[in-house]
Amino acid sequence: MTADISTKILNVKLANPTILASGIIGVSGAACCYAAKNGAGAVIPKSIGPKEREGHNNPILVEFKGGFLNAVGLPNAGIDNSLGEIEFAMKNAGVPVIPSIFGGTKEEFGMVAEKMATLKPQMIEVNLSCPNTASDLGEAFALSETAAAEVIRIVKDKTKIPVIAKLAPNVPSIKKIAKAVEEAGADAISAVNTMPGMVIDVKTAKPVLHNKQGGVSGHAIKPVAVNCIYDIYETVKIPIIGIGGVTTGEDAVEMIMAGAVAVEIGTAIYYRGIDVFRKVSDEIKLFMEENGYSSIKLMVGKAHK
Repeated sequence: MTADISTKILNVKLANPTILASGIIGVSGAACCYAAKNGAGAVIPKSIGPKEREGHNNPILVEFKGGFLNAVGLPNAGIDNSLGEIEFAMKNAGVPVIPSIFGGTKEEFGMVAEKMATLKPQMIEVNLSCPNTASDLGEAFALSETAAAEVIRIVKDKTKIPVIAKLAPNVPSIKKIAKAVEEAGADAISAVNTMPGMVIDVKTAKPVLHNKQGGVSGHAIKPVAVNCIYDIYETVKIPIIGIGGVTTGEDAVEMIMAGAVAVEIGTAIYYRGIDVFRKVSDEIKLFMEENGYSSIKLMVGKAHK
């Protein structure tokens, strides 16, 4: 039996279920094409905001036993200066390019989405969950049902492009947040972003990162992400993209069985190289052939049955 590892997000077909996660190799069109050349089924460039942003001072990244902690701070050139790179990627990557957007206010999300929509991407990922942006409550938009839903409503009002709501893991009930964004018009959900963490240098008695806190990614967050995907799948009817610690084909299959139709890969590039997308895809295919799955669709949500 030859397994078919293609998948669909809404009506968009991917040759395989691996996607370059946002924030890993920047917004450069050439970098996006490089990930696609190395097997990514789709690519998500670094999140783009309303205006140029420098990000945090170094150190912004530290490795710990279970993965990485980062506080990059959303550095980007701003929407007006980034459209050219996104357009280049869309024309040359050969796979779907899904722009990621953020805003400091709900209105800024709408403005950035409206400008991004001029390129007519197949989907837009709305980064509700970055800790560097905050709602009126002083916290990331994804931490509040009301704030998350309001952002999605505004974005949907500004564009007809399908919208993916990117959620955070550090919430009392991700089911409630997922339901809120679905009801607000989100076409899909990506789960999850990093969650807050800290590493302290005991010799200096100071946090290692300049920003003190950072986002946990890599192996340590995978069980959290799988649990969130499982809960979301039981709550909504829209597609889910899994994110968080996918390093091997079996990691990807685990998320798919929890309910994801595709997975984003980021930190694993450090561990396995830029061709991790091809490696993971080959491992997914091998797993499917050894275990009698002819298509990805047959595995989606399997853990619920």
